[in-house]
Amino acid sequence: MARPRSITDERLLSAAETVIGRCGPGFTLAQVAAEAGVSVGTVAQRFGSKSGLLQAMSRRATRRAVEQMRECAARADDPVDGLRAAAVSVYAVLGDAEEAANHLGQLGVDIGDPVLRSLLGEHFTAVEEELRRLVRAAVSSLPHAPSVPRAARAVLGVINGVSIDWSIRPHGRLADRLAEDVDAVLTAWRGRREEA
Repeated sequence: MARPRSITDERLLSAAETVIGRCGPGFTLAQVAAEAGVSVGTVAQRFGSKSGLLQAMSRRATRRAVEQMRECAARADDPVDGLRAAAVSVYAVLGDAEEAANHLGQLGVDIGDPVLRSLLGEHFTAVEEELRRLVRAAVSSLPHAPSVPRAARAVLGVINGVSIDWSIRPHGRLADRLAEDVDAVLTAWRGRREEA
């Protein structure tokens, strides 16, 4: 009978996320192991390589993003507020600007790797599908919105663009900036004027 693992994948993936936020794409498995308080062999045995670790992180990020979106939307009383909260939640977990820039640097590396790029595509597809579901639920309150697929794609574009722009030119908190820009879109789709 195999012994139960005392070191969970979650612990190792959380350590990797912390290290990437601190060090960017040049991080090493040794740094991840040190952060998790385990040997390098433990990390390598579990994920095989740095690429295997990044693949596991990507799958975890997709699951977590969709779960977070659903939880945020469920807490809102109004479907439009739920859509807004869910959209903002996708990147609001990023910390300060330096941490966000380091994650953005890793994103650049991921885009250059065919396997990781494919997983990023799956991530964006999952987030967009969740946004479609939320737009569909809010559509009666958004009379000036485009079709559900285009509206979901537009919101995804806004949050992706804001996260990149803010990590390069940070002003205030990322969550506030995300909320402001998502609000600008949703206000227009409601047919209201944005207050100056």
